[in-house]
Amino acid sequence: MWNAASRLMSLVEIGFTEPIEGTILTEAQREQFDDARLKDHQVKHYLFQAIDRTVFEQILDRRTAKSVWDSLKRKFGGNLKVKKSLLNALRREFEVLEMKKDETITDYFARVMMVSNKMRSNGEEMPDKKIIEKILRTLTDKFTYVVVSIEESKDTDTMSIDELQSSLVVHEQKFRRPSNNDEDQVLNVVGRSSTNNRERGTYRGRGNGRGRTNFNKATVECYKCHDLGHFQYECPKWKNDANYAELEEKMSCC
Repeated sequence: MWNAASRLMSLVEIGFTEPIEGTILTEAQREQFDDARLKDHQVKHYLFQAIDRTVFEQILDRRTAKSVWDSLKRKFGGNLKVKKSLLNALRREFEVLEMKKDETITDYFARVMMVSNKMRSNGEEMPDKKIIEKILRTLTDKFTYVVVSIEESKDTDTMSIDELQSSLVVHEQKFRRPSNNDEDQVLNVVGRSSTNNRERGTYRGRGNGRGRTNFNKATVECYKCHDLGHFQYECPKWKNDANYAELEEKMSCC
């Protein structure tokens, strides 16, 4: 396996040269060139599979594996100035990273890790500790007490990035649950109060407040007029409509 890899690597480093047109080759030489040509195509295919599509389209016209490899080195590894410039740009991007207000923990971690991995691939030392400290510094305000808790209860020097993400996702889910529960609770309370009050109005006479629990109706919306502060059965417009209907009925009888 090692010998095979070495032979393929030699095609990348040394290259394959087609015989000059018109050269008379022996059967053995022809077989040797055919074998080398086939291996060169294989290596070039492996290189094409390993690169991004946008880069692939730029080097598609390269005829040999060596020409593809040389082009890639010039673009990404061979030019130290280009590499340094790219790394500086990534450092600036990493420095200004902050979690957006509507962003989830998972999405923010993905953004941070994408930049961090690019920096690593360009030779930057990016230990987990540095990434963890960056994330903890740049979370939104609602995670402030969570960050304090993590820093006090856990050793961020030995914590893994996956462990931090898992912990923050759990807290994020807790943030979401109370808001939904609170909303459901308010709706249930309003619904029960409205039902109870209508029942009392039916059996005890409207306006009778005996046994009624203290309930702030400031946020109650009337289903009749949609104003706040009273239930539908208490609505003045409801009473006005009822009186008007009664008057019409009397006039029709006359």
